[in-house]
Amino acid sequence: MNFDDPITRLGMNSTKWDGAPDFFGPDAKGALPMWVADMDFAAPDFLQDAVKGLMGNAYYGYFHKRDAALEASAQWMQDRHGWSVDPANSFSTFGLGNALALLMQAMTDPGDHVAIFSPVYHEFAAKIRKGKRNVTEFPLQIVDGIYRMDFERYETLLTGREKMVLFCSPHNPAGRVWEQDELNELAAFCDKHDLILVSDEIHHDLVFPGTTHLPTATAIPQISDKLVMLTSASKTFNVAGTRLGAVTIPDATLRARFADYYKMMEIQPNLLGYVLTIAAYSKAGAAWVDQLNPYLSENFAVFSEGVNAIPGVTVMPQASTYLAWVDFEGTGMSQSEFSDRVLKKAGIVTTPGAGLGIGGENFLRFNLGTQRARVEDAVARLQGAFADLQ
Repeated sequence: MNFDDPITRLGMNSTKWDGAPDFFGPDAKGALPMWVADMDFAAPDFLQDAVKGLMGNAYYGYFHKRDAALEASAQWMQDRHGWSVDPANSFSTFGLGNALALLMQAMTDPGDHVAIFSPVYHEFAAKIRKGKRNVTEFPLQIVDGIYRMDFERYETLLTGREKMVLFCSPHNPAGRVWEQDELNELAAFCDKHDLILVSDEIHHDLVFPGTTHLPTATAIPQISDKLVMLTSASKTFNVAGTRLGAVTIPDATLRARFADYYKMMEIQPNLLGYVLTIAAYSKAGAAWVDQLNPYLSENFAVFSEGVNAIPGVTVMPQASTYLAWVDFEGTGMSQSEFSDRVLKKAGIVTTPGAGLGIGGENFLRFNLGTQRARVEDAVARLQGAFADLQ
């Protein structure tokens, strides 16, 4: 597949392209959208063929056998990540946002605390608060330019009311691929404080060449009695609109707690998501991902080199995802000043870091899941917008 093929998504009811003015105001109209985490690449042929096959049935009612997507997912996890999954231990959900909400409803009570490692994907805190739970923020610290967890500090931040920890692996927004020693510390912390660990691994396939993602389930099996794994084909294959995810719970006791609530909600997989997941988790899908990741890595290299040339602006090094985490603190500008420059002068729509929790205030998140020419255009725009700093 040629990822450089120019495409336009305007007029397709795309949140990323058509919806930006509704979120960021009139200045976002006509701007380069680098915010919402989906990619600008057309669906590969094997996904388009799957949709055509479904449409050709001319019948879109209830469907009987619903386990094939979970079985395809389990095979993918084994083949791509060395993680052995029993499909009987997994549940289909309407995406992973839905999964987070269901898990908190099933396994915590209103007023309980749920911990997150900030800054992190904004929906973690949003889901906690919407569910009338409380957020405990564990700030990540920057060590040698990248984020690290500081469990000694986190001991002092516990309220004693925490029941669950939400963990993002690989990390959104900074693209950290967590290492074995870090995961060991995480496991020990959760075990010590009897915390359910929910590991959102939606970006696990989008890892740059030379780096290996460690599934939490295989890296720290000693915590399996407290572990919940969240996965989906949506980020890898750019099919987030189908709203299908998987919750995998290895421990029978913990799984039973979730299963009771899940049955009451009568959740059934989305037909389109079901078909696309099966098509994605295939040999053709694996070959496509193996082409995609080097392209994303090179996009990041081009962006990082160009933006790091702007005095006071630093792109955090990363090893995964198509999201770049950019620090503007060195410019000496306020949050509103550098944000306005990026939107109004550079004409780029980004995700404000302040919405991702403690530590995100001086950052903007850029989506590089697009054609190389657009990444190069973004670099030129940013260099022009901050030319007075040269």
